[in-house]
This record gives sequence, structure tokens and C-alpha cells, in this order.
Amino acid sequence: MQATINGKVIAEATDSDIVRIEGNAYFPPSSLVDEALTDSDTPYTCPWKGVAQYHDVTTPDGKFADAAWSYPTPRPGAIKRVGHDFSGYVAFDRNQVEVH
Repeated sequence: MQATINGKVIAEATDSDIVRIEGNAYFPPSSLVDEALTDSDTPYTCPWKGVAQYHDVTTPDGKFADAAWSYPTPRPGAIKRVGHDFSGYVAFDRNQVEVH
């Protein structure tokens, strides 16, 4: 599975390494292209997953604001609910990033 912007790969992982939550594919941190993500100041807290960290995605085509997010420290109940520790896994805004 890949996450791309304008054909540029920003994450790539096998389907078995992807964690699916609420229709989003969460990529493991090791699957991300180095230096593609920078932390954003956009705040968000999911009622059941916890505090999210938004990320801007940078490619040779430019910067895409808040195009990704992760949960660095998900709530323990969220990990149990998902059935997998998804700490630091990254999902992408499908309006800006193609996930296929």
C-alpha cells in the first residue's frame, strides 16, 4: 500500500503492516519517507483515541498543510479497541493524499 501526492511516494507498507481505523489506513512510522512530515500546530483530540498530532507533508511540489495525522500516545482503551498498538502510525487526508 502506498500514500502519494502527485505521484511522489511519501509512505509505503505491506497491507499486513497497515492498521485500519474508521476507514483510514494508518502506516507504521518505519514506512514513511524521511523528512516528508513536519509537525503542525493544529490541535485535535479524538474522544476515544486521544490527542492527535497533525503533520504537514512536504514534497518537491510543495507543502501540504495538515495532510497527515498520528496519535503519538493513544489512550490505552483505544489500543484495546483497535486490537493493535498504533502509537505513531500515520494516516493521510484523502483530499490531499492518494492512498492505494
